[in-house]
Amino acid sequence: MQRFEAYLKSHLLQVSSFHPCYESSLGEMLDAGGKRFRPQLLLDLVEAHEPLLYNSALSVALAIEAFHTYSLIHDDLPAMDNASLRRGKETLHIRYDEATAILVGDALNTEAFLLIARSPLRSDIRIELVEILASNGGASGMVLGQALDCYFENQTLLVEQVEFLHQNKTAKLIAASLKMGAVIVDLEQGEQDKLYTFGLDLGLLFQIQDDIIDVTQSDDEAGKTTSNDEAKNSFVTILGLEKSVNYANDLALKLEQNLNSFDVNTKQALQKSVAHYLWRHKQKSN
Repeated sequence: MQRFEAYLKSHLLQVSSFHPCYESSLGEMLDAGGKRFRPQLLLDLVEAHEPLLYNSALSVALAIEAFHTYSLIHDDLPAMDNASLRRGKETLHIRYDEATAILVGDALNTEAFLLIARSPLRSDIRIELVEILASNGGASGMVLGQALDCYFENQTLLVEQVEFLHQNKTAKLIAASLKMGAVIVDLEQGEQDKLYTFGLDLGLLFQIQDDIIDVTQSDDEAGKTTSNDEAKNSFVTILGLEKSVNYANDLALKLEQNLNSFDVNTKQALQKSVAHYLWRHKQKSN
């Protein structure tokens, strides 16, 4: 992901004004690192199928990372998780103030769509990419999941409801990353749908692993605030640690089996990021 990281650092938002920290705060959480999991899914898929489109897809990958980072900044706010650490750094509302954090999140949200609109891709492709990100990240996707997560704090949900919550809050943006990559390289609709479904399962595994980290790692180990889910409907809160690990292992096995249903190029792309992630999951859950 070195090419993406270099692209990100050279395309951080620049907004000149007399505000003492607005411009610098816009790039802090993006430049702080992170897994870059979502852009990697998209870029690996593009590289495997149409490597000549890789550079054209960089702005779309950055859009996904900007959108994801906006969601983290808002998730950390006092009105939500009230977290003090993210990606190994102070959260923006701690470093600056709550208003700055809200506005930076708003800016990154809208910047994501601007990046797609200006990407060097066909206009019909750009429109479809905007639609995918908006539908999975907005009112019927990530925002819905966040609303459920906040509203039902200190209330116990059913396992099926927790799955629905996290499918929206976390999994849909991961699934969207795969589908957006598939759209860029013009895969058949059936393959796009298969990748999206695969992404939903992958996103649930991603969330369960995050829930496990919350109760098994310190803030320093995780690079973010942990032991912060007691009031939340996390998988560990509902199922307990052992059953959550078993649930994750079953899901990882399902994903490994489904890898074989894709064509050679898609399987190769997924193995670069997904197979490694599944391996890391096993190491952490053993």
